[in-house]
Amino acid sequence: MKKILFYLLVGSSFIAQSCINDNEDPVAVPPSQGRIVDPFIGGDTEPNQVWIDLSDVNADGDPKQTVNQRTDWDLAFYSGNDGFKVVLNSSITMAAAKIPNATDITTVKDSDLTALKAKVKVGNYNPANSIYVDDVTGNFPSGYTAIEDIKATDAENGVYLVNMGRELYVGNVALGSVSTGGAERGWMKIQVVRSGNGYKIKYGGLNDTTMKEATINKSGNYNYSFFSLKSGKEVIIQPEKNKWDISFSVFTNLIEGAGSYSYADFVLTNTMGKVGAYEVKVASGSTIEAFNKFEKTDVVDSKLVYNDQRVIGGGWREVGPSGYQVMGNVFYIIKDAEGTYYKLRFTRLTSDEGVRGHSAFQYKALK
Repeated sequence: MKKILFYLLVGSSFIAQSCINDNEDPVAVPPSQGRIVDPFIGGDTEPNQVWIDLSDVNADGDPKQTVNQRTDWDLAFYSGNDGFKVVLNSSITMAAAKIPNATDITTVKDSDLTALKAKVKVGNYNPANSIYVDDVTGNFPSGYTAIEDIKATDAENGVYLVNMGRELYVGNVALGSVSTGGAERGWMKIQVVRSGNGYKIKYGGLNDTTMKEATINKSGNYNYSFFSLKSGKEVIIQPEKNKWDISFSVFTNLIEGAGSYSYADFVLTNTMGKVGAYEVKVASGSTIEAFNKFEKTDVVDSKLVYNDQRVIGGGWREVGPSGYQVMGNVFYIIKDAEGTYYKLRFTRLTSDEGVRGHSAFQYKALK
């Protein structure tokens, strides 16, 4: 068991990950069996987050893709009426911890935080570090966040140490490998309070005594309002909450006994936008044939998962000491917010030249 865990952790490291080609040769798919989609992930540093609306297709049948760089934002402020939450950008391995006994953000200084900084990290293989990242299921607003729920009384909201994660990697990546983390982005201290039906944030460097401030309003058409601590500006990241179904991104996940780690090639479902999904495992025979024959009458609604955004996750490809490859025996059923069902399977992990960050999938609406 320890050897298996070691190999998985090494393979999941955000510094470098390797892969091998798909275990199914490319197959020509008749148009009637669905569209092949190439998400614009951006190559072997996987610089982009891609949000896909399966139902919003152009004249050629391609679904709409909304794309941003992973470093475009740092914090996501929950827009729902049933809570006040702040979520970290897990795609760049951010982490956060409440600073003990700190109430005045201006008096906090770097020298006070040496011990805490040693703990607030992703990928250090310490199971205790899971408390410094958000609920990986994405089951908000009820799920745990590293930054506690924002209270109505200002004095009850603590000061937080924020590990800003890593920049996009710049440099050459070995063919078949992936590098999801570059230079460290440093540290900040923040304090968030409510402002009407929105938020006010104070933030700055660890030794700053004059803080920057910003007000972030809730936006009811979106899951979150996004903010960049680096630029000091609100940014549009996700499409409206009912206008995307799945996303491709690097993602901070948890592994039992090893804490948080960074995972490439990760696929999330928009559970906050009422998107459900489940995996179909083909026990024997051709997965392509089973996928092609799958009809709406075969859907099992009770299997649809609405409270864990990782139903697809990394389960569509295998990981191990020998590399990475597309799983040859699974596909997925997705139900969007409008009630449309889709079948979806992955067809590629790399480009024809073997470069990572060029995944592809086939999907079709079930009618």
